[in-house]
Amino acid sequence: MYVVDAPFVSYSLETYDPATKKVGTLSSGGRKGKWTILFFYPADFTFVCPTELADLNARYADFKELKTEVISVSTDTVYTHKAWLDAEALLKGVVFPMAADHNGKLSRELGIYDDANGMAQRAAFIIDPDNILRAAIVVSDPIGRSAQELLRMIKALQFVRAHPGKVCPLTWEQTGTITPSIKNAGNVNNIHGNRKNS
Repeated sequence: MYVVDAPFVSYSLETYDPATKKVGTLSSGGRKGKWTILFFYPADFTFVCPTELADLNARYADFKELKTEVISVSTDTVYTHKAWLDAEALLKGVVFPMAADHNGKLSRELGIYDDANGMAQRAAFIIDPDNILRAAIVVSDPIGRSAQELLRMIKALQFVRAHPGKVCPLTWEQTGTITPSIKNAGNVNNIHGNRKNS
């Protein structure tokens, strides 16, 4: 099982790299010193999954600019990954690595494996350069996720890592941080501004 703000589990996964069209290996040890998003999705040749991967690919350059690697993961094999990329027009041009947790070992260890269908749940894990898990998102299978929100979270996590003692309020986009203190307790409205739902 995963714990946020604790070391992430050790892993080693076979990967298909669409950029080089080669099979390789990805391990937690090889990711130290780098920001990583492990983006789990249920299966290749499904319906919500290609929309998510296409969205990630459209923002991939933004992730790379933040020195963050996106790695998609499912319980399919690397061969299925390649066949899916070749068949699905929506995935044309995908360049990030696609990892194969085909025996479900990592998914089980993280507690996101669905024994009923043999697939991983729709989950994303953001891991910092010290291999500490900083965010975990798990959603119901019918619901797609947003690359934009993952980008926002990476920016916020990188900001607080570089600025200890600062916190980022809701929908933070590189402005409007708060410094927690006894003086500011109960006074967040005046610091952050009065945001009302319209």
